[in-house]
Amino acid sequence: MESLRTPDERFTNLPGFPFEPHYVEVPDGDGGSLRVHYLDEGPPEGGIVLLMHGEPSWSYLYRKMIPVLTGAGLRAIAPDLVGFGRSDKPAHRSDYTYQRHVDWMRAALLDALDLSGVTLVCQDWGGLIGLRLVGEHPDRFARVVAANTFLPTGDNHPGEAFLAWQRFSQEVETFPVGAIVNGGCVTDLAPEVIAAYDAPFPDESYKEGARQFPVLVPTRPDDPASAANRAAWRVLERYDRPFLTAFSDLDPITAGAERVLRERIPGAAGQAHTTIEGGGHFLQEDRGEELARVVVDFVAAT
Repeated sequence: MESLRTPDERFTNLPGFPFEPHYVEVPDGDGGSLRVHYLDEGPPEGGIVLLMHGEPSWSYLYRKMIPVLTGAGLRAIAPDLVGFGRSDKPAHRSDYTYQRHVDWMRAALLDALDLSGVTLVCQDWGGLIGLRLVGEHPDRFARVVAANTFLPTGDNHPGEAFLAWQRFSQEVETFPVGAIVNGGCVTDLAPEVIAAYDAPFPDESYKEGARQFPVLVPTRPDDPASAANRAAWRVLERYDRPFLTAFSDLDPITAGAERVLRERIPGAAGQAHTTIEGGGHFLQEDRGEELARVVVDFVAAT
């Protein structure tokens, strides 16, 4: 599998991002390997909080949350999905499938790092992948915080807002990663922060994964990922460990998905579900410290 690796100098002096990089190698599914980047902050013996980003962001998204988590004695691990951040980027769109994304993260997080007792915090595609991992390896996860995410099977209409985003992602000539993240926030990001979201992508050739992600979301019952997601749901519908929704109030893409999670997952019963006000799709940017405090309190309470 041909892949690209963003030069390290693209990641120097990013605002608010003093964290050291860490790497593991995972099988690429084609006879080779890929390098996956992750952050690992806080005390090694601390409870593990796994911070999973989505499209088209990277672990930079969690920079406001990590100090709050580590300050509470927790160990924060934030991987970059393959195709994003400092992780390797397969060069061809056909290399990216939903299943491969799940396999790559399983290999990095559960096999190479051997994480267990995990508190999953997932947003956007971080949930589409992370909730699959919970459904397939429930014993590895102590609790879940779902924020602006869902686990689609293609059996329900995805909503007009998502379909509009999907069309845009395929038709726009230059895929404006930083501008997309900014557009998904309520607050206006500073130019240097927008540039940090663009940093992993020196040119369009590095964006094949970001381009492909929107069309990998199951929108039909016969989507290639539908059966596996339904199987994950069958496990999640028996998952009785603590499960919290912390959606924001101003995200048109995932609005209402929190109700489905709360109704179908037993561990959601009786939890202190919250709506974070003043947050857009990327609530980690708009209200990152607040979301981190929600996570800290949830871990302490459960």
